[in-house]
Amino acid sequence: MTPPQARTWSPCGRTPMVRVRGRSRRRISIAALTCYKPGHRTRLIYRPRRDGRKSLSWCDYRDLLIAAHQQLGGPVVLVWDNLNVHKAAGLHEFAAARDWLTICYLPPYAPDLNPGDGVWSLLRRGWLSNVVFSTPEHLIQRIRRGLRHIQYRSNLIDGCLAETGLTIRPT
Repeated sequence: MTPPQARTWSPCGRTPMVRVRGRSRRRISIAALTCYKPGHRTRLIYRPRRDGRKSLSWCDYRDLLIAAHQQLGGPVVLVWDNLNVHKAAGLHEFAAARDWLTICYLPPYAPDLNPGDGVWSLLRRGWLSNVVFSTPEHLIQRIRRGLRHIQYRSNLIDGCLAETGLTIRPT
């Protein structure tokens, strides 16, 4: 499966949730995009959010997509899983009004095709493993440090795409 218009940036996103024990309603959610473009360095764009909500809203994803478009400086082909908020009506209306944004969906249950899952696996196995978090701030600090480490090593993000078996080919 090759995403259409491979000359544009092709982000794949996923949002894990990490629960902080000890206090109720203390959650940390992260939205991230792995961005691929032939001939360019692979990018990771992410936004952590800490509040009492159980998950991110479609507005949070909209804001992330706007920031990604500004950072990447070109059209975006977004390959998403079937998370319910990814299919929200407000997000569909937002995408339909933007000529720089094309959204494609992965099959209904296909975590093995989502490079974003590889990023979360790297984070969990590396910077979040064997650590006792004393405060929510300590957890946020470790998450940011791990994501920053992955962000500056594009070969790690490339490996997450290679693990899926998908390829990006110029058209």
